[in-house]
Amino acid sequence: MTAPSTPAAHGSAPLDVAEELLTMLRTTTTEPRPDVQLEALALAVAADLPVLLWGEPGIGKTAALTQLAESLELPLTTVIASVHEPSDFSGLPVVGDDPAVQGVPMAPPDWAVRLVRAGRGLLFLDELSTAPPAVQAALLRLVLERRIGSLRLPPGVRIVAAANPRSSAADSWELSPPLANRFVHLQWTHDHEVVVRGLGGTWPRATLPQLDPEALPRAVDLARRAVCGLLSVRPPLVHRLPHQETGRGGPWPSPRSWEMALRLIAFATAAGSAREVLSLLVRGAVGDGPGLEMLACLDRMDLPDPEALLADPSSAVLPERGDRRQAALEGVVTAVRNRPDKPRWDAAWALLARALETGAPDLVVVPATGLAALRQEDWEVPQSIERLAGAVSLSRRADDTAARVAVATRAGR
Repeated sequence: MTAPSTPAAHGSAPLDVAEELLTMLRTTTTEPRPDVQLEALALAVAADLPVLLWGEPGIGKTAALTQLAESLELPLTTVIASVHEPSDFSGLPVVGDDPAVQGVPMAPPDWAVRLVRAGRGLLFLDELSTAPPAVQAALLRLVLERRIGSLRLPPGVRIVAAANPRSSAADSWELSPPLANRFVHLQWTHDHEVVVRGLGGTWPRATLPQLDPEALPRAVDLARRAVCGLLSVRPPLVHRLPHQETGRGGPWPSPRSWEMALRLIAFATAAGSAREVLSLLVRGAVGDGPGLEMLACLDRMDLPDPEALLADPSSAVLPERGDRRQAALEGVVTAVRNRPDKPRWDAAWALLARALETGAPDLVVVPATGLAALRQEDWEVPQSIERLAGAVSLSRRADDTAARVAVATRAGR
C-alpha cells in the first residue's frame, strides 16, 4: 500500500503552499477614485494640523493612513496611546553625573528619536479614546508643541490620531477639552461600493489634492476676510465651550480652532477643493453650528456683485448651484430696494429673465415677488415681465398642488 503524499515528500515545507495562497490573496490592483474623506485628511495633513479620525472599529482608518503615508512618501510610525504611560510622552528622567549642575534631562522614547533622525514622517496615535486622562494630559504638549521630553519633532513630521466612539470602544474615556481642541476632527465612514470592489481585488487609489501656486495670495486673503468677517458680527462664536461633556470631546470654537479653520480654508481654496471637502474640514475644526455659519459666510463672499449684475444684465454670469443662484438674485433685489429707480428696476427684471433662460424657473419666484413689490405708480411694466409671468404662475400652481397632496396624504393616514 502506497503511503499518502505530503508537502514534505515533494520537497516543500508544510506552510509553503499556505504562504503561496496568502500571497495570491494579498495581490490586488488599484484604480483612481475621488475620495472626499481622504482629500480632507490630506489637506489637513498638508496644513500641518493634527487630525483625529473618528469611526467604528474595522472600517479602514488604519488602511487610509497607510495609503496616505505611501502617497506622501512619509514613513509611518504607529503608537498605541492607551498602552503607554504618561512618562512615555513627557519623557523619562535620566540622572546624570551631577544633577545639581546639569539637571535631570527627560529622555524621549525610541520612536521619537527615529522620527527626529529621519527628519520627516507620519506619527499615528491610535486608540486615542482609550487613553486614560493622565496619558491625555501628557499628550497635550506633543500634539500642540511637538515636544517629547527635551526633544522637539522636526517640521517634517505630521500627526494623525484615531479613536472609536465611546459606544464601541474598549474601556474608553471622553477626550479632555484641551486635547480635543487641538485636533481637526473628521468622521470616518466606509463606502459599501468601495469595500465590495476592494474585496474583489481592486481598491481605490485616491488622487491627492494639488495646491495651485498662483492661487496662494487669493486663498490667504479669502480665508482671513471670511473668518474675521464672521467673528466681527458674531463675537460669541470666538470662544464657546460646549455645556455637555460629550460635546467638549469634539470640535468646538476657540481662538485656536478658528486659526485652524482659517488655515484649512486657505488650503482648500488653493487646492480648488469641492464644497464637501471644505465642509468636512471647517466643521471638523470649530463644530457643526459655527462651521455651517462659516460656510454660509463664504458662499456670500463668493457671490457676484449685485451692482455688476445690474450694470450689464444681458451678459451676467450667475452661479450654477441653485441656492447660490437664488441668493445672488435676492441680493440684486435688495440692491434695488436700497437705491430704487426705474432703470435699476428694469435691469433687475432683465436679469431675472436671463436667470429663467439659464436655470430652474422656481428660483426666480421669490426674487420676482420681491421686485414686483418695489414698483412705483409711474413706472411702466417692462416687457421682460411677460416672459416671467408664465414661469412664476406655473411654479406657484406646482407648489399649491404639492401642498394639497401633502395635506391629503396626512389626512389619509
